[in-house]
Amino acid sequence: MLRKKVLVIGELNVDILLNGIASFPELGKEILAEDMKTVLGSSSAIFAANLAALGNDVSFCGAVGDDETGRFVIAELQAAGVKTHFTKQAINMGTGATLLLNYGQDRAAVTYCGAMDDFGIHDIPWQEVQHFDHVHLSNFFVQKNLRKDILQILRRLKTKGVTTSLDLQWDVKGQWDFEYKIGLDYVDIFMPNESELFALTKTNTLDDAIHEIKPYAHFTALKMGEMGSMGIYDEKQTFIEAFTMGSFVDAIGAGDSYNAGFIHKYLQDAPYDECLKMGNITGAISTTAAGGTAAFKDKIKTEQKINELLALHKI
Repeated sequence: MLRKKVLVIGELNVDILLNGIASFPELGKEILAEDMKTVLGSSSAIFAANLAALGNDVSFCGAVGDDETGRFVIAELQAAGVKTHFTKQAINMGTGATLLLNYGQDRAAVTYCGAMDDFGIHDIPWQEVQHFDHVHLSNFFVQKNLRKDILQILRRLKTKGVTTSLDLQWDVKGQWDFEYKIGLDYVDIFMPNESELFALTKTNTLDDAIHEIKPYAHFTALKMGEMGSMGIYDEKQTFIEAFTMGSFVDAIGAGDSYNAGFIHKYLQDAPYDECLKMGNITGAISTTAAGGTAAFKDKIKTEQKINELLALHKI
């Protein structure tokens, strides 16, 4: 089978993970962490790396700084099988970084955007887009140049004849100024989680949020954490229960890994319920290792885990 080609447009940074923290930080006081790891971060990069690990042809379009951290990010993407020739180095800007303090299945985060702020609509390889089958865009809220042009970007992508997917992520500014009644017409697969959907639609219940988004979204893959996920399209709502793994490490990148599993099956023209199930599987596998990509680095073991869950749940 000829592999479809995917272009990922988004942010790039490292994640600095602090684990085993007894309490929350307080001004003027110092606390200790039992463990620290520096790993590939960012919603877009985790999605790209894990989609490539599942056997797909993936290219990345973004920006890093001309520094050691940027070279680490590029090396990690390439090691996962992601092509990086559309990723630029921003001069005189550092590579983005996120400090993550993990507390069980929750976390606190502080992000330095750095070179992300230098990446915009004119850095997208528009002459090459038509050579791809699918384009995924994630976390544009933290990328100020992408944010201001997001409707134009989505509209222009659709003129290139590609399918598209969009994961908003959280709006750190709290403005939620994405004009979804217009923008979602250019998105084939919309991939929010519950809290993001509530904030975007300014609703408080799932029924109200679904009622608000349904007229504008072609297909919504709604991530519901430990509950599973739901597909919302036409007059249908398909709920798929979550899969659980034996050893939980952290939930960093679980939503992005879900996206990778869903799009992996979507690229194979699988029915939506199979896409939802594969998203739940890859989201669960992600939680078995630190950071968003470590659980997928051994492709043979990843395939074994997927097949075990597929057999166990008779998909």
